[in-house]
Amino acid sequence: MIKVGIITISDKVSEGKREDRSGKLIKELISQMGAQVVKQEIVSDERKEIEEKLKELSDILRVDLVLTTGGTGLSPRDNTPEATASVIDKEIPGLTETMRLRGLDFTPFAILSRAKSGIRAKTLIINLPGSPEGAEQSLRTILPAIPHAVEVLRGEAKREQANS
Repeated sequence: MIKVGIITISDKVSEGKREDRSGKLIKELISQMGAQVVKQEIVSDERKEIEEKLKELSDILRVDLVLTTGGTGLSPRDNTPEATASVIDKEIPGLTETMRLRGLDFTPFAILSRAKSGIRAKTLIINLPGSPEGAEQSLRTILPAIPHAVEVLRGEAKREQANS
């Protein structure tokens, strides 16, 4: 079973001024694939707070997958990509490139996403958009690759698949 942590990154949601629709939707989608959400959190757009949560989920709880939602745009308070880049060991650009490319089918603004994806130790970290629609579309786009990525990180992938 894939263990998952979800972080909603939003000043307004963390202050109780807006409902966390994206985090709830991500939890539903990830649960449908048989994964277990072990922790779901809401944090502000403060970079240090984001970094601390990413490290906690990866290093202490040792989840297989961290999905973030929010903070990937052009606003001065959008710090998720920088926080993610500072904690990952390796970037996986194909995931975010694919989300942006497929996102163009839904909105021309998909190319403005600054999302990152990468690995910290044996945890896969993926930034999703903050809007419920964008989060759902992006996650559905990459969902088929996630179980294999987790198997590879765990060292459980079959040899021929691991080299793909």
